[in-house]
Amino acid sequence: MVADVHRTLLYGGIFGYPDDKKSKNGKLRLLYEAFPMALLTEQAGGVATTGRMRILDIQPTGIHQRTPVFLGSKDDVEDLIKCFKEVDEKS
Repeated sequence: MVADVHRTLLYGGIFGYPDDKKSKNGKLRLLYEAFPMALLTEQAGGVATTGRMRILDIQPTGIHQRTPVFLGSKDDVEDLIKCFKEVDEKS
């Protein structure tokens, strides 16, 4: 993850590790994978989200809690968030 986020910070785009049918809560651990990369991304001017909420706003409930992660440039991630909102509205 660190190498992929580093590349995203240097060249732009989105790093994404979404949830799926098998891993409904995502695969990356909130406290020691998602939080640190989200902090670095936001300090660099980007956005870090689960698709539905800001990662740094999540209140942890367990030490190994997992979450979906999308982070990258502000414009790209905001476009992704719009897609999530459209899908949620149709559901």
